[in-house]
Amino acid sequence: MSVLDKEKTILLVDDEETTLRVLTKSLEVWADGRYKIRSAASAQQAIRTAQKEKVHVVVTDICMPEMTGLELIEEMQKMGQLPVSLIISGHSEFEYAQTAIRLGVLNYLVKPVQKQKLIQSVEEALAKEFTQERAGIMQKAADHSLTELEQDQKQMTSPVQAGKDFIDRHINRQMTLKEVAEHIHLNPSYFSVIFKDQTGLTFSEYVTRKRIQKAKQLLLTTTMPVAEIAETAGYQTAKYFNKIFKEYEGLTPGKYRKNHK
Repeated sequence: MSVLDKEKTILLVDDEETTLRVLTKSLEVWADGRYKIRSAASAQQAIRTAQKEKVHVVVTDICMPEMTGLELIEEMQKMGQLPVSLIISGHSEFEYAQTAIRLGVLNYLVKPVQKQKLIQSVEEALAKEFTQERAGIMQKAADHSLTELEQDQKQMTSPVQAGKDFIDRHINRQMTLKEVAEHIHLNPSYFSVIFKDQTGLTFSEYVTRKRIQKAKQLLLTTTMPVAEIAETAGYQTAKYFNKIFKEYEGLTPGKYRKNHK
């Protein structure tokens, strides 16, 4: 099970009671329990909701007393909440368009909002939120040494690139320097030297960094047990995996997962 599939919160904000009730009912029926649908009759009420829980998508009216929908989005961003935003209004207020673009608003809906249009826009917003969240997780799990290596791989000769590709494809199982060298028809000692020279990492260090990176991605994006992640990342025992992981990350896999929830 992916943690990216966990229950998302969709917040609806509108000071018109009837509109808010209709929008909320439409999304509750569509969501059928898959998502948490929250509603707020004012921007201040929406902020209180955002203070209590993470909001993944916000659908807000533009014109509201005390605070506009765009000001609400800006305030939420200052709070560290970065939901994908949709704005709605009773008429086309194009003077707000520039601010909406700056704030990253995904779509602009004009009242009366058609039910199908609302659902389609929310689905698009959820898809965008999923992509953003996954990108954020991948960035957290990234090994900067490997990232720099990927960006600079034009410096590699074909044998080293072929060896690196072989390692990447088989990172989930045990492999030796000799096996990789034989695959690309090179003497193991020679391959070891040119691999270190062109990547800046020894064969062993590269393999370990790739395995730890894969393990971090699984820890952050799945609910797989640590022992299963260890096996998937190419380690024969969870005990050895825990030892190596702590050496590289400074904490155990379980603690790493907990700290990044």
